[in-house]
Amino acid sequence: MPEQSPSERTKLALIGIRYDENSSFTKGAADAPPQIRAALRSDAWNLTSENGTDLSGESTFFDAGDIEPVPGSEMSTLIENSIYTLIADGLAPISLGGDHSVTYPIVRAFARKFNNLSVLHFDAHPDIYDSYQGNRYSHASPFARIMEHRLIKRLVQVGIRTATADQRAQLRKFGVQSIEMRDLTTNLQLEFDSPVYISFDVDALDPAFAPGVSHREPGGLSTRQAIDLIQRLKGKVIGADIVEFNPRMDPLHITGTVCAKILKEIAARMLE
Repeated sequence: MPEQSPSERTKLALIGIRYDENSSFTKGAADAPPQIRAALRSDAWNLTSENGTDLSGESTFFDAGDIEPVPGSEMSTLIENSIYTLIADGLAPISLGGDHSVTYPIVRAFARKFNNLSVLHFDAHPDIYDSYQGNRYSHASPFARIMEHRLIKRLVQVGIRTATADQRAQLRKFGVQSIEMRDLTTNLQLEFDSPVYISFDVDALDPAFAPGVSHREPGGLSTRQAIDLIQRLKGKVIGADIVEFNPRMDPLHITGTVCAKILKEIAARMLE
């Protein structure tokens, strides 16, 4: 055990969630957390964000390690309790997935602390199917669970470009603000009057910028656009996840670097 508790030494917590059992097409996202950590700490660049925030200090991040499936344990409960423990220690967790199904238990943990939480969701897909391929906890369904249990007050999605009729009905049912790529404007300003949790699915980015995902969907955000939206958003960012990076689909190691860049910019916003 460290001499000081994490809450005395740090502000942010990194935690990996090595889980992709709810992926519908191909596995591999469970391999992402160590790859993102390695990219973040690479000597090829520094740990200063674009607004000048120095993230290199030992006291900036408490690395809580990885959550992995444990025989006899329910993974969703394990994730929720692990994230809530960090929050209760006064830390602001940034979770490294993992498929997008992990966001549901993460948000459950945040909702225990914040009763007026908003979520900013970057994605190519709405991920709001009531059930997908017979699985209500699919990586295509986390926001259906989040919204039906009223865990958050507001959900804003950016980058959507694959909404089906079923998903559009769900978006209307839950009052989701979904900003599709075809409607994206260069001066989009995202404003929140309550604490904001960012859920960043890497396939929100165009595969030209982030090919290492299981569900490539052309026509997405550039890395620059995503960073600008994060930097310009008005509201207090209290936590985040970066999910659906699949290293098996990233032979040139491009996407891990992009994840690390997004992580740095989100971390800098959380420290503002």
